Amino acid sequence: MSDNLIVERPQDGVTLVRLARPRVLNALSNGLLAELADVFEACDGDGTTRAIVLTGDERAFAAGGDVAEFLTDGPLLETWDRLWATQLPIVGAVRGVALGGGLELAMSCDMLVVAEDARLGQPEMLLGVMPGAGGTQRLTRAVGKALATEMVLLGREIDGRTAELHGLANRCVPAERVLPVALDLASALARQAPHSVRVAKRAVSRAFEDPLHTALLDERQAFYALLQTEDACEGIAAFLAKRRPTWQGR
Repeated sequence: MSDNLIVERPQDGVTLVRLARPRVLNALSNGLLAELADVFEACDGDGTTRAIVLTGDERAFAAGGDVAEFLTDGPLLETWDRLWATQLPIVGAVRGVALGGGLELAMSCDMLVVAEDARLGQPEMLLGVMPGAGGTQRLTRAVGKALATEMVLLGREIDGRTAELHGLANRCVPAERVLPVALDLASALARQAPHSVRVAKRAVSRAFEDPLHTALLDERQAFYALLQTEDACEGIAAFLAKRRPTWQGR
């Protein structure tokens, strides 16, 4: 536990990280983001975490960057590179508001569960600036140019149902079900072959970054490499023997 985060282990293989600045609706200070990157890196290397759930509280996932820092230190956007380098799958659980940097953090997750009454948006234009941590790029790739343009240029907010309809969220559920559903997804991820999950997560991310031909070649090489792992041998043997596999992460 810190002043900014609460870290728990509610289920085998799952680490739950809660943003914990309720008085400012979990605004993303530089300190919070640095601590979050530290936690993600620790989970990547602890040998026991296989999936992460990231959440806030019932009022806010995160209301945005800490505007009080904008005119002093300024937001340290380089810290986001550390967050994006996380190899483990991350499931975001969004209740309340996810605005500005809060939505950018939610979109950094690999899967997203949102409340029906959640409010998601990129209101930076209202401050005379623009998204700086992936908002213009990830949002456009998720929901398309038309809706992203309204959200970025006009500060339009959308609810959870709209987020699910446009492919921004994997699940939209009543608010009280957000965290249980996110934990269920994370638990399912934790039961998969851990090395395969990390490699596949990277391949999916590359689909938005590389030309198709390059991404297909990288996918093929990753597939052949995974075939040589102990987990692949175990998975194939278990399938043929009609039993559950026992993953070793090797």
